[in-house]
Amino acid sequence: MDVAFEPWSSDFVENPYPVYAELRERGRAHHFAPTDQWLVPRHADVSALLRDRRLGRAYTHRFTHEEFGRAAPAPGHEPFHVLNDHGMLDLEPPDHTRIRRLVSKAFTPRTVDKLRSYVEELADRLVRDLVADGGGDLLARVAEPLPVAVIAEMLGIPEGDRAPLRPWSADICGMYELRPSPEAARRAVRASVEFTEYLRELIAARRAAPGDDLISGLIAAHDQGDRLSEQEMISTCVLLLNAGHEATVNATVNGWWALFRNPGQLAALRADHGLVPTAVEELMRYDTPLQMFERWVLEDIEIDGTTIPRGAEIALLFGSANHDPEIFANPGVLDLARADNPHISFSAGIDYCIGAPLARMELAASMRALLTHAPTLRPAAEPVRTPNFVIRGLAALPVTL
Repeated sequence: MDVAFEPWSSDFVENPYPVYAELRERGRAHHFAPTDQWLVPRHADVSALLRDRRLGRAYTHRFTHEEFGRAAPAPGHEPFHVLNDHGMLDLEPPDHTRIRRLVSKAFTPRTVDKLRSYVEELADRLVRDLVADGGGDLLARVAEPLPVAVIAEMLGIPEGDRAPLRPWSADICGMYELRPSPEAARRAVRASVEFTEYLRELIAARRAAPGDDLISGLIAAHDQGDRLSEQEMISTCVLLLNAGHEATVNATVNGWWALFRNPGQLAALRADHGLVPTAVEELMRYDTPLQMFERWVLEDIEIDGTTIPRGAEIALLFGSANHDPEIFANPGVLDLARADNPHISFSAGIDYCIGAPLARMELAASMRALLTHAPTLRPAAEPVRTPNFVIRGLAALPVTL
């Protein structure tokens, strides 16, 4: 492959979209030797493969590592893999189906709607505090605390226990990058151990004195039948926390940085707050928080005449799919009024984001609060992008009024 796909390059991470365009033009699947993965850049293929049961997030439900031609994870990484591999995102049916059915009860439109006043009041307070200080880091002051507090509230994590949640999450998510460093792996293992120990104690406390929260609900479902093991409960809580805020945090800062660089669109949004719902969707499409989603090939598949064998790994390029001109008119143009917007930022198929309604609510709430209370918001400095490729975001977004 002679396209400049360089996920460890800061220049590429800063703006991968021109390279994606070249990948789409050159074909439907490209072997990337450094990670031995097949890159899939087009929307139609990404959408179809997310629903293709010949692919899976895991393979050990059907094959041993040896049968699949893959090395077993390093023994020192076991705490991370135990935690990760028991979450529904990395399970296949029937375990995936069983856990998702239980958790989905907490994310029905009616249940999520009950959180609306809490979300809007918290967003309002965070933005007012930012305004009172004349600005600050939008990530640390608004984008991060809002979704972390909301998912912690749902899970029933006491307010005084919430400080380590974001650092634990960031360290665990470091293992989802391509070729994580030994130091990243060490941090992920440590965070996995600490988060697991904390949740084990919290589950024990909730078992003794149930509350009106998701952890108590999962315990009740477990105790009424053989549905969730304790490890499944712990892994589910970690997944909900990580997935419940990572995308929202990054969509918020990526989105506002995109707005600042498109002043005409920002002016239109400030003039018409009714654009907020379509703006949320367009900003998630325009600069996608999750750029890549990996799947294992469980049975040989064919893409554009190329057979991709069992045991291979496919990298579905969400960021590229969201800029495919076959699906989106003028995909490189930010259009907050874009009506037909089948972006794939929340995935699809059995892995469609269970918290998508909550994420949309949080993004809309913070956007409305900023438009209302900070109508002259502008960048105070050029932001620094994190070096991560898979989970795309900013290290900080300094703003002033």
